[in-house]
Amino acid sequence: MLGKEREKGAAPSKTTSKTPSFPSLAPNYGFPPEAFDVARLPDSSHEFISPADIAAFEAALQAPDQNAAPAQNLAQQQKNGSFDALRSPKSPGSFSITRRDSHSLGAGLDDDADNSSALATAAAAAAANGDFNTNEDVALGGLESSPAPGGHGTFVTAQNDWAPISSRFYRTSRRKPAAVPKKKRRRAKQAVEGLLGTRSKDETRDGYLYMLAKWPLLLFVVGWLLVLSVLYLLTRFYIVVYEQLFTWRGRREGLRRELRGATTYEDWVRAARALDGFLGRKSWREENDFAYYDSKTVKRVWDQMKKTRAKAEREENDYLATKSGNGSGGGGSEGIRAVEELKALTEACVKNNFVGIDNPKLYSQTYYGTKNLVQNFVDEVERTLKFLLKTKQLTLEEKRVLFKHVQANFGRTALCLSGGASFAYYHFGLVRALLDADLLPDVITGTSGGALIAGLVATRTNEELKKLLVPALASQINACSEGFTTWFPRWWKTGARFDSVSWAAQCSWWTRGSMTFREAYERTGRILNVSCVPADPHSPTILCNYLTSPDCVIWSAVLASAAVPGILNPVVLMMKKRDGTLAPYSFGHKWKDGSLRTDIPIKALNTHFNVNFTIVSQVNPHVNLFFFSSRGRVGNPVTHRKGRGWRGGFLMSATEHYLKLDMHKWLRFVRHAELLPRPLGQDWSQLWLQEFSGTVTLWPAAVASDFWRILSDPDAGRLARMLHEGRQGAFPALQFVGNRLKVERMVDRGRTESRPWVRRGSLERILSEDDLRSILVGEMVGGGGGTTEEEMTTDLDEEVVIEDDKGDAAEGGGGLFIRKR
Repeated sequence: MLGKEREKGAAPSKTTSKTPSFPSLAPNYGFPPEAFDVARLPDSSHEFISPADIAAFEAALQAPDQNAAPAQNLAQQQKNGSFDALRSPKSPGSFSITRRDSHSLGAGLDDDADNSSALATAAAAAAANGDFNTNEDVALGGLESSPAPGGHGTFVTAQNDWAPISSRFYRTSRRKPAAVPKKKRRRAKQAVEGLLGTRSKDETRDGYLYMLAKWPLLLFVVGWLLVLSVLYLLTRFYIVVYEQLFTWRGRREGLRRELRGATTYEDWVRAARALDGFLGRKSWREENDFAYYDSKTVKRVWDQMKKTRAKAEREENDYLATKSGNGSGGGGSEGIRAVEELKALTEACVKNNFVGIDNPKLYSQTYYGTKNLVQNFVDEVERTLKFLLKTKQLTLEEKRVLFKHVQANFGRTALCLSGGASFAYYHFGLVRALLDADLLPDVITGTSGGALIAGLVATRTNEELKKLLVPALASQINACSEGFTTWFPRWWKTGARFDSVSWAAQCSWWTRGSMTFREAYERTGRILNVSCVPADPHSPTILCNYLTSPDCVIWSAVLASAAVPGILNPVVLMMKKRDGTLAPYSFGHKWKDGSLRTDIPIKALNTHFNVNFTIVSQVNPHVNLFFFSSRGRVGNPVTHRKGRGWRGGFLMSATEHYLKLDMHKWLRFVRHAELLPRPLGQDWSQLWLQEFSGTVTLWPAAVASDFWRILSDPDAGRLARMLHEGRQGAFPALQFVGNRLKVERMVDRGRTESRPWVRRGSLERILSEDDLRSILVGEMVGGGGGTTEEEMTTDLDEEVVIEDDKGDAAEGGGGLFIRKR
């Protein structure tokens, strides 16, 4: 039974009904009073980050972007308020080139002269290009200054004879009347371009018809999409009303209410079994035939594996007896042949989705469980793998080859946490449900708000997470605590509601300070992945992890993944140097929200970590509105016509599907016809067109108030509800995930214990095979593709031997040698 740990304080209530008793849902959602106590929260007042790291990040933000034009850098620095006026260092004899202080140069320079404005502009452009120094020797465009001999003044020279620096201009009473209106027009033009976005010359299409039809066609498509959206919402509303009136009534509705009110997995399982029994779904599990998997092959392989394993176990006993000299000596060769047959059978059937046994539809016909045949097959595979690992009839090299091939064919499981602003706090409940059931995968990826939760999970151990994932955690969620009078002036000035430096200090608590991806992997063994999108609309996205960016600081990647235009300005990724200080990563380029292009990086996970099975927690509000399973989903079957019908009837399910596909068609048309502008300089075409689902997709039940509180911090009561709904969303999939991880973890165990060149103990925690791969073939890994997992593993296993010098590596002092055979 999964979910071995109960929530404290969930005492079952007594009832005289024939169905099992369930705990009543209290206002605290089953959490004990101590779960709301902030004093019991670990590290609640601990400051993990140093002021030097924050200062380094702030300096990196103010540095000019190497990819941006000088005018863009100047505008960005003015927007950030990094300088109001360019000044040389304050020292005796220094001067300022601003109009306000231009009199410090002497009577030879007039503050209203045209050359003064030109020199200030040239100085600003030079500073934006990185030529502005903080030393006393300053070179600004065509203006050169240096301390005079003796330090009593400053020599000023000019590089152009037509604009001498010391020419005298006399003040006139007339000013150019067109200067102010021209400046206002220029600012208005820049504001419009910043709002709608601009395309470069290479991206702009020629043709009079395109220019004439672009905006009218875009308005028509947007209007039609609004009409389709209204029709879609009306269709979904009709389906909800139909199910409430004709499906969920009487005893069935009471059982569903008990199911949704369960606060522990054990209580949920009892309620799910009761609901399956009432709906008559137990007979479905006993029948082997089903269209979505090959039941005959599964039955034949299961019978053969069970018989072969029993025979191999008998021969194993005879083999051990013969080896010890207490047996008759017969049967040794027969035992080896049985083991060889079992090994060949295991290599043939332990694969990802073998003959459809990992099809989600096998878990979508009942609230709990799957076909008895599928469950028996999975249990038998686990027992077989355990026997092959412990048997003495196979050499260590034979075991290594076996589990290596099985691991490559079976793949890995990853937990993917989507973005969604404050909706991302629903992820806490999902993680807590997986944690209590001991089903939390080692590979975790997060984007935007999901990256914050993924950073917390990947930097804490299981015991630490159990103490943190409680309602009292709301005391640490204060990113949106600023009032309107604070954030609105900032947004008006910088174009971002939140301050990057302030968020960096708050985010560091969630990632245990300036911890890097490699350090997090070494501490917890979890592989953290964070999606980041470059500020350039055409550069490829990156998936930060301990292979692609081992020294990158996690909190900087979390901030970059959450930098939605208008909410947070693009930020610089930071890396930790050998001396522990921070420096800009990736040449100081700036990055922003990963949800805009790769909310769920399934392809990158498969490339780097051979991920074939994904658990997606999807909480994006603009996506969840369109998630609809007309034929049921994992742990939530269709109850209409005993599971053989459609939600809301066939006509309404078909209408829902048609409207959704039609909206998707028009969105793709707008993208490929290049009709969509770039508001706030961002390409928004991928907002609805990317892949948002995985092998198992879970979306917790939100409430209407979550939409207008999308940028607000939850209190303890609201977070308790989010934890409850997150767990409720995860409970239906735990049986499916448990069967998958049951085999996967057995394969990983065999892969680890069959490595002859890794000493048991601390060394395998310090340097795994993936670490070795990143060291020896860093060029291939850094490129993100071109070499398969099988090719890299084969070369390393055949060529590399690792030796540990008497455990010195466990104490941090050398002792680790890598040599080739």
